[in-house]
Order: sequence, then structure tokens, then C-alpha cells
Amino acid sequence: MAEEMRGAPESGALQNLFGAGDENVRMLEKLMGVHIALRGGEIVVEGESAASVDRTQQILRSLAALSARGERVDTAVVQYAVTLSEADELEQLDSLFKEVVATTFRGRPIRCKTIGQREYVRAIKRNTLTFGIGPAGTGKTYLAMAMAVAALKNKDVERIVLTRPAVEAGEKLGFLPGDLNQKVDPYLRPLYDAMFDMLGAETCQRMQERGVIEVAPLAYMRGRTLSDAFIILDEAQNTTQEQMKMFLTRMGFRSKIVVTGDPSQIDLPRGRRSGLTEAVEVLEGVEDIAVKRLTHQDVVRHELVQAIVRAYDAHALRAKEEWNHGRNEEDKPGMA
Repeated sequence: MAEEMRGAPESGALQNLFGAGDENVRMLEKLMGVHIALRGGEIVVEGESAASVDRTQQILRSLAALSARGERVDTAVVQYAVTLSEADELEQLDSLFKEVVATTFRGRPIRCKTIGQREYVRAIKRNTLTFGIGPAGTGKTYLAMAMAVAALKNKDVERIVLTRPAVEAGEKLGFLPGDLNQKVDPYLRPLYDAMFDMLGAETCQRMQERGVIEVAPLAYMRGRTLSDAFIILDEAQNTTQEQMKMFLTRMGFRSKIVVTGDPSQIDLPRGRRSGLTEAVEVLEGVEDIAVKRLTHQDVVRHELVQAIVRAYDAHALRAKEEWNHGRNEEDKPGMA
């Protein structure tokens, strides 16, 4: 069947809606099993399933409304619109774009792109300590950085402290060139990248020189008390149990902590338990502490990243089921 979507957007908004090389509608066609075309100034949706055609039209209307308002529509937005439609929550798409977390130094608004991200940001606002757990590409570190910069600009804190463990993944620090700061710099680069996007390289450098922003390896946190600060511990899955406890007890008055990590990417030596895993087990449910778990649905990078995360999750689940099945077989009493 074929149906027209009345009131197609104006030229500029229409180009934004369709995407470069029509990549947005090509993705929507693939995900919904329909064909989309522009005929006589109207968007026509064709497909064998009336339900798919109807849902596709609803998605296109939501995306067209965003485009007409000047919001950038890309394949990540299209993919998430389909996800919301499947959950009968498509109306949430518009509200996501109305909440601004912070702005970059160029004035670009930073917004949550998924419901999970919005819940994560709201948890940071409400709680003193927030754990953000999820796979790569879910915006854990970037959004935490945005919240830190917003808090600094609003004078809620006097400084930002960024840290992460310098775990050796296949390469010894001693063989890397330069002094200690140069050796650990690659480990801290993702934090620098997010910080530069928020404030600009020159501003960041001045703030670091004045001590308003501190970026340091986790080992530098021992013995300190961090007050009036927004503290972010990144890649926390690579902390040991002792390191995590040490870090969490650095908190001083009027401070806020965000701990981010992906338990599926632990680089600790075999036999060492992740401090992040233990901390979540111990602290989840404690007042003023939030644990927010992001999933493949919150991935806002290339659509293939979602597929990769889903595939690894499915593989891990199968391996766990096989392991449990093997244990159950071993526990069965022997035949007489």
C-alpha cells in the first residue's frame, strides 16, 4: 500500500530530513521495510504492511517537526526515533531536543539524544554520587563533562577534577617516551577532547594553569580531600577494589562525583576484580547515590556500533548460559 504524508517540509528542512545522499530515508526504509519517495512535493510511503507504513509516517512527521525547528536530523536520530516508535514512546523525541544540558564554546547546544541519557543527566543533577555504566558511544563521559562545565559556569563548584586509571593494556608505561605527564597523557586524552569541545583549548589551558581544572591519573588522588569540586572518574572498570574505595573517600563538602565505566571492557590482570563492579554492588540503593545503566539503545555513534554492542552482549549471554548448563550437568548425581 502507499500513502502520502501531507505538508512536506520546506526545501532546507527537507534536505535536513532526508540527509546527505538521502541517508536518513534509506536507513528508515531499511529499518521499517518500506519505500519512501518525494512525488509532487509530497512524501510518499509505500510498503506491504499497513502498520509499517503508518508507523513510518508518524516517524517522518516527528523528524520533520524537528527539522523545521532547525534541529539537525542524522542517522542516529532516525534510528532512535524507530526505537521509540517500537516502544510506543515516539512523543518523547521532541521533548529530548528541548532540554539543553550545556553549550560548547562555539555556542552549540548539547542535548541528550536518548531517554537513557536524559535519565543519566537528571540523576547527576539530583545526586551527589552517580555511576554511569554502559558500552562505548553512550555519552557517559561527554555528558558528565558537560554537567561539570555547567556547574562551574553556574558557580556551583569552584573547580573540575578529571581522573582515570592508567592501566597498561599490552604496553608498559616505562617504554613510552617522555616524562611522567607525557606517559600518562594518552590515557587522559578522551577527557581532554571533551573538555576542549566544551571550553576551547585556550580557555582550558588557562584554567589548568590556575588550578580551576585538574586532569590527573587516579594515583594522584591518594591522600587528598576534594571540596567544592565536580569530580569525574572515567574508565572506572579498570580500577581495583582498593583504588575505587580510595577515590570515593576523597569527596569533600559541596562536591559532586560522577563515575563512568564499561564493565565489558575490563583491562585488569586476570584474577583482579573491578572496583566499579564491587562499588555498584555495595552502594546501589544508598541514599544520594544513583546507578544509571545505559544500553546499546543509547549508543549515539555510527549505527554499526549498536550492532557490535548487541552482538557482544548476545555472545556473553550465550557463554554464560553454556557455563551454567555445564555446572548443572556436573552437579547431577551419577547414574547407578
